[in-house]
Amino acid sequence: MAAGKGKLLKAIQIQDIQLHTVLLPYQAPFETSFGAETDKVAVLVEVRTAAGVTGWGECSIELWPGYGQETANTAEHILREFLVPAALGASISDPRQFPALIRRFRGHHHSRAGLEAAIWDAFAKSNDMRLTDLFAHYAPAGHESTGAATVGVSIGIQPSLADTVAIVNKRISEGYCRIKLKIKRGWDVEVARAVRAAQPDIPLMLDANSDYRLEDAERLAQLDAFDLLMIEQPLAHDDIYHHGLLQKRLQTRICLDESVKSASDLRLALGVGALRILNLKPARVGGFSECLEIYQVCVEHSLPLWLGGMLETGVGRAANVAFAALPAVTLPSDISATARYFAEDLTEPPFALGADSRLAVPAGYGIGVSMQRERLEAAKQRWRDKFPYGRAGAA
Repeated sequence: MAAGKGKLLKAIQIQDIQLHTVLLPYQAPFETSFGAETDKVAVLVEVRTAAGVTGWGECSIELWPGYGQETANTAEHILREFLVPAALGASISDPRQFPALIRRFRGHHHSRAGLEAAIWDAFAKSNDMRLTDLFAHYAPAGHESTGAATVGVSIGIQPSLADTVAIVNKRISEGYCRIKLKIKRGWDVEVARAVRAAQPDIPLMLDANSDYRLEDAERLAQLDAFDLLMIEQPLAHDDIYHHGLLQKRLQTRICLDESVKSASDLRLALGVGALRILNLKPARVGGFSECLEIYQVCVEHSLPLWLGGMLETGVGRAANVAFAALPAVTLPSDISATARYFAEDLTEPPFALGADSRLAVPAGYGIGVSMQRERLEAAKQRWRDKFPYGRAGAA
């Protein structure tokens, strides 16, 4: 189903766009240095073309502005008042044209990414292509989809070291080949020591979610003893320069996440030696058009790359798997199986972990999963029931 690089692709015209704010309960709370999350909130974008093709995208946000600045309310506002009107009626002959339609609006990367993802899905379906093959069509020559994404699993902060080791052992027994542990100041060296003692050979990485400062370099250097794959985003979310200074003091490779919001940011980070690995989140960088630019930079610099996750529903998970199946995504990505997060997702079929810790790209066109309308309506009602005023913390 792959299209050759020279194939002329059929344009689409965007006729209608609908927004759906949903709330799904997690199987278990997920805790990071920002706090604990019990529910997944998302604004799903439904695009319909003039030919009647429907595309889906996900604004991967959180209940409060922790990892990013956006919430359900801000995403709904920015989409409804600005981004959706700019896209309605547009004729798209290349999904990478979308950023130009909204160039006059700044910021709100998660909202942009959700709308753009829906357009990519509709475009792929209109051209009888899997989304992963459409990405490959615009990737460097020779970068055809592998058909599956190698994945790891992210483990939140647990009540105790014993609980941490137990959940790590459980995830390994389920077939995950790489473990990521969330850490914070006061929950770092000891947890790394305990897990490494229990699992001396498993690829292990730590994610600090910006909880440290350069003054903590000596503490972070103690992590060099545990043969880590990487330490992710130890310093401030908007910092590049100090990460370059920190990397000189560590043997462990630094992976940047929040600091890199564009291909330009990545080139700067490479220039100052601020990273040796990149975590790429489509939501963080504003969509898959920018992802492809960043992918090109990683190829040029032979930079190890993996896709991070935002605990997406099946809509966002399917799109991420499609991109993570490209060959320059060289490290296991944070796109765990559906059952890791949700008892029942919004889409079918669910993603199941296969051999060699891989998630297969669905066989269907576009994102390859189907929205279950009854579940969608139930998840929308959940949002209205739990947050009747549209904000976290409402009565």
